[in-house]
Amino acid sequence: TVTVTVTVTVTVTVTVTVAMSAALVDTRAAADTLRLRVVHETRYRYANSVTLSRQLLHLTPRPLPSQQVIAHRIAVQPAPAESIAGRDYFGNPTSQAVITAPHRALSVLAESTVELRSRTVAQDSGSVGWEAARDALSRLGSAAALDAARFRFESPHVALGGAIQTYAADVFAARRALWPALADLSARIHEEFKFDATATDIATPLEEVLEHRHGVCQDFAHLMIGCLRSRGLAARYVSGYILTMPPPGRPRRIGADASHAWVSVYCPGHDPAAGDWIDFDPTNNCSIDRDHVTLGWGRDFSDVTPARGVTLGGGPQELSVQVTVSPDDSGPD
Repeated sequence: TVTVTVTVTVTVTVTVTVAMSAALVDTRAAADTLRLRVVHETRYRYANSVTLSRQLLHLTPRPLPSQQVIAHRIAVQPAPAESIAGRDYFGNPTSQAVITAPHRALSVLAESTVELRSRTVAQDSGSVGWEAARDALSRLGSAAALDAARFRFESPHVALGGAIQTYAADVFAARRALWPALADLSARIHEEFKFDATATDIATPLEEVLEHRHGVCQDFAHLMIGCLRSRGLAARYVSGYILTMPPPGRPRRIGADASHAWVSVYCPGHDPAAGDWIDFDPTNNCSIDRDHVTLGWGRDFSDVTPARGVTLGGGPQELSVQVTVSPDDSGPD
């Protein structure tokens, strides 16, 4: 008899710090590029021995016109019997690890160095009307529009119920430009919702988040995406990291950062070099510049979960996650 146990978190301890707008690094007044180092460590402890584990990891930064991956490695302990690098349906880099040695603890360490280029000028140029952005998706006159159309509909974590449709309806007035509408929607979510790491989990329905006005960055990204899709716009969920600063007079907190999430919206003609997408971070009420590191994107969190897997055995488990994002001053390699 073989018992198959799908990985389910029973006790979760995640170290989380979310920086609000005042805590974001002021990178816009500095040079055009910023080099960051990201260390993301995930540890599992199991009540019983695991005899086989297969893990799918979205922990590799995605190369972009505004983001160059300088260095990257993933270390898994126990050492995998098989490691496979690839790409998922959305083109995001992935890693698969198959661990065949019996174990009661598993660690995944991802270390990355990326160089980010400022995107402020491109973002400030967006002036396409929101109806035009919506209608372009119906014509499917280009490969970009066809690709974007995948992000118009409901997905596992983004239901388009009546409350979602109503929440931001007044933001999208007739003939309004898309950029100020996005800025207003981001500001509304930032002002009306409280960050609370204990209020929700990944299974919390979006309408419950809307009702109680508490949640985390994944909830706020899902809410903004739901509002945009309810207006017929294409919006995707972006997974990554954000550079935060410690309180004045205190050292940077190692492991005190967390994986982050924000929203990307299709806007044809906005910036072809960036793929005609505009990014907004409703948790911090800002557009995306050089303090956000992109891992990948999908319809919602379920498409780009940093680590997910299937195990044989193990029983109840504990999970801990630590993420540190810091400036890298090592200079060119």
